[in-house]
Amino acid sequence: MNFAAARRNMVENQIRTNRITDPVVIAAMSEVPREAFLPDPLRSIAYIDEDIPLGNGRHLMEPLVVAQLLQAVEVQAEDLVLEIGCATGYASAVSARMAIAVVALESDPALAEQATAVLAELHQDAVAVVVGDLRAGYPRQAPFNVILFSGAVEEVPPAILDQLADGGRLAAVVRADGGLGHGTLFTRHGEAVSRRPVFDAATPLLPGFEKAPSFTF
Repeated sequence: MNFAAARRNMVENQIRTNRITDPVVIAAMSEVPREAFLPDPLRSIAYIDEDIPLGNGRHLMEPLVVAQLLQAVEVQAEDLVLEIGCATGYASAVSARMAIAVVALESDPALAEQATAVLAELHQDAVAVVVGDLRAGYPRQAPFNVILFSGAVEEVPPAILDQLADGGRLAAVVRADGGLGHGTLFTRHGEAVSRRPVFDAATPLLPGFEKAPSFTF
């Protein structure tokens, strides 16, 4: 299979035609070989416009959603990025083409090992894969200019919002009450955090990010 041609088709027919205009996002997604982040049996579908199951409730996010999240946060060359739930590392590799450094947080040691191997093979030295609790974020390296979630969430934990730098941006697909997800941009200004929806997406929920049950009496 001609993966380079498939990648060009993805960019031209999925990305550019859906209001992705940031040239840095387009260039990054044109350069990163998405197929490298999938096991051999799934590489032939690397460029379809759907989320690809990786097992245990985890997915490689749809290319367009990756692009929409990155465009929303307006990654700058000097930014430090945290990716929550990096899985095999695709979005981290794309982010690394745009930012100075990326911390790729993953709770599954097997996925983290795969991500580390693929990123090393692609000489993505700007990405550090770390294993830990996704809901805790990575306070050791905070604050971050940009935080991305590679999967939908029902709520963004306050502990992760606290890791945003002043002027920092966080993007996640938020699926309140299990409904349609909304790509949402959070921005910190001093102690205040604002939020606004920017697009709709049916992204699968990232395990562990279900809203805490409420109790009624």
